[in-house]
Amino acid sequence: MGRKWNNIKEKKASKDANTSRIYAKFGREIYVAAKQGEPDPESNQSLKFVLERAKTYNVPKAIIDRAIEKAKGGSDETYDELRYEGFGPSGSMVIVDALTNNVNRTAAEVRSAFNKNGGSMGVNGSVAYMFDETAVIGLEGKSEDEVLEILLEADVDVRDVMQEEDTMIVYAEPDQFHAVQQAFQNQGISEFTVAEITMLAQSDVSLDSDAQAQFEKMIDVLEDLEDVQQVYHNVDV
Repeated sequence: MGRKWNNIKEKKASKDANTSRIYAKFGREIYVAAKQGEPDPESNQSLKFVLERAKTYNVPKAIIDRAIEKAKGGSDETYDELRYEGFGPSGSMVIVDALTNNVNRTAAEVRSAFNKNGGSMGVNGSVAYMFDETAVIGLEGKSEDEVLEILLEADVDVRDVMQEEDTMIVYAEPDQFHAVQQAFQNQGISEFTVAEITMLAQSDVSLDSDAQAQFEKMIDVLEDLEDVQQVYHNVDV
């Protein structure tokens, strides 16, 4: 592993600190999850997962409640879930996940973000095979041995456990996300610094300073797009 997940999350959080962008994206994701099933996280695993992620990003309760109430209200607003794959400067690889009510607009905006910043769109499957879908859960206040003991007692299999600064990060198969989280909750641990299912690159690449600057600009443009929910890449940060 070794993607320094805690640093990635802190960088995202810092960038979004003075904007409402991240809250708007979560609001949309919560609405879609609630609309697709019951608007109750106890009976809707997709909604429960989104709410757990939102908690780690300190999304205000008002944003969450508004999105769920919108779904309960029978809004006919619909969104398509889309994934784009592409290449950045120096062969870097990028995956973009979006929720959109206008497919043509989103495709054009994503393509433009790639093309204007030294990248190019790829065909479906051209990049994703180099990434692994992974559950990532982080917590503070426990040593590696303590985390491993909790997981062992709960009979939960994981891919890896790593210390990243003051945080222990657990990497697991996506279908083990709730089992890992439940193992910790059974021990009275309810606060997580990270709780996501993400796409992790199988190997990272390093860019020279010029390519890195161009790459970071491309990622910023992509993440600023209204319809884009997540951007994954294989560049060492």
